[in-house]
Amino acid sequence: MSVAKTIASLHDLIKELTEIETELESNIETTLWISDPHGAGERFVSILKGRFGLVWRACYEALPKTVSNDKIEHLGRIIRKEKYFTTDEITLERQDVISDLVKIIQYKINDIKYFERVRFSINKDLKQILENLILNFPVPNIVFEDTLIADRVITSLSKIVKQVILGQIIVLGDVFDRGDEPDKILRILNKWDIKPIIKYVWGNHDILWMGAAAGNRSLIAEALRISVRYDNLDFLKRLGIDITNLKKFAEKLYPGEITGNFKAKIDISKKMEKTLAIIQFKLEEKTIKANPEFQMQPRLNLDNLTDLLKAKKLDGLTDTDFPTLDLDNPTKLTDEEKQVIDDLVIQFTKSSRIKSLMKFLFDHGKLYHINNYILNIHALIPCTEDGKFDSFLGKKGKELFDYIQDKVKNIGANYLEDKEQDSGELDLMFYLWCGPKSPFFGKHAMKTFERYFYKDKNTHKERLLFWKENIQKPSFMDLIMKEFGAQRIVYGHTPVDILKGEKIASPDGRAINIDGGFSEAYLSRGHSLIHTPYSLHAVILPTPDEILEARKKKEPAKLMIEPIDSFENPMKIKDTYRGKFLQKKRDELYSLLESYTIGNHLKNNNHN
Repeated sequence: MSVAKTIASLHDLIKELTEIETELESNIETTLWISDPHGAGERFVSILKGRFGLVWRACYEALPKTVSNDKIEHLGRIIRKEKYFTTDEITLERQDVISDLVKIIQYKINDIKYFERVRFSINKDLKQILENLILNFPVPNIVFEDTLIADRVITSLSKIVKQVILGQIIVLGDVFDRGDEPDKILRILNKWDIKPIIKYVWGNHDILWMGAAAGNRSLIAEALRISVRYDNLDFLKRLGIDITNLKKFAEKLYPGEITGNFKAKIDISKKMEKTLAIIQFKLEEKTIKANPEFQMQPRLNLDNLTDLLKAKKLDGLTDTDFPTLDLDNPTKLTDEEKQVIDDLVIQFTKSSRIKSLMKFLFDHGKLYHINNYILNIHALIPCTEDGKFDSFLGKKGKELFDYIQDKVKNIGANYLEDKEQDSGELDLMFYLWCGPKSPFFGKHAMKTFERYFYKDKNTHKERLLFWKENIQKPSFMDLIMKEFGAQRIVYGHTPVDILKGEKIASPDGRAINIDGGFSEAYLSRGHSLIHTPYSLHAVILPTPDEILEARKKKEPAKLMIEPIDSFENPMKIKDTYRGKFLQKKRDELYSLLESYTIGNHLKNNNHN
């Protein structure tokens, strides 16, 4: 090796080694979790913009403990408004505000790489002043004394604070269904300035739409059925889905009033909901029969329905109008049903607008993600009643997760590259949506059919399997931690109603459920989880009504906090899951450096 190459490689070695050591000693970035937004686009935007809970926490951790809560609250309002102001109750001097904002930024910026990211978006007119303030270099007195300049500096520093207080966002899935703006949420997550800090975990409603986009016919019928059920017709229009043929067919089938427990409020939506429901049930029962390994034979409801209709046992039914149902061959599509679904399948799988949304989910999403020794999943790990991992397709635990993730990624690659799909893999997407051993579902059955057509509400119940009970057991939590190399698990999927006394975290703080019913269809509340270098705490978000009331009073919306853990010394990268791999790489680099040093020493001795 030439001297020039040796020096160059040595320089690179030292550079990488010092960068790793610097990162290991840096405080962890603050992480925000959001789960199950379910199409509530405006609410999602308000949470990201408001940084609910993060502004106060950053002020509290960065400023001296002698600073009063009133001052922190007012400073937080200045940051959120990005504007200096005073009130009758409290006045902060501009110089003090600038000083405090700088302290918060300095506290949150761990290393020069992070600072370089901030410099990119700094106000160009004030660039030198702002950088000098952040780096503790001298600035002229006019910065503090001239009110116009000071106000502009405060506005610019507030923008930087809002940028640096959040280092990572983990979304635990389910942007689709219920609300009508999942496309808005995905566009925000895919923005150039947001995407780099997003970690996305797939939810069951994402899997539904991903499987539909990839070509699963029953999931296409179901995704569209749920959309019309919630009257999200404008959303379908934005996706470029033309439902004209479906409307005409639904009107023809059901010219009068729709019976049955159909939820859509608009009359035509209700008719389309029923039309798509029958098509969906026929298609998914074919999938169940073609895959006996799914063990979903009890979900073959059409045979039972036709038996009741043949025997004229109609008292237990909410609906007896089934013009497309062949009583001798209930899964057979009529010619018109086939034409309608064929048209929708072509539109769905070929839609460029749907593909642009799915690209983010297939490329950027995962089944699970480990961050700071925290295992992040959407719903659950399939388990048995006695607290063991349950087996599906001969796999369980982490092996099952990796297998499913690989399958979904392969489906995504085929879809995005316009390649033919494997029919078995598409059938698996159906199971992942509603199968009892799916890590996305967690119930013994999805009772959509029963809720539509059976009066007996006992048949509507979807019995939860064993996850909720098992995560209360230390032995089961130990099993998870060992299997995935984690110390906690965070999941969503099942709303937690804190007003009924339900808890977000398990007693030992190792299992944390942050789905608080984000959308209007649930509790309109939602929870987020925040991990800073000094604490781990849940934030119970205000409802839209509570936010509106706060705005009327010109006050910040009140947040409820559930403390989960705190750390006397700030948590550093070396204490995290990523730190484990960085330390291994650092040790390898030290060995190389030592080899170089020994070799250089021997070379010098030989010369002597």
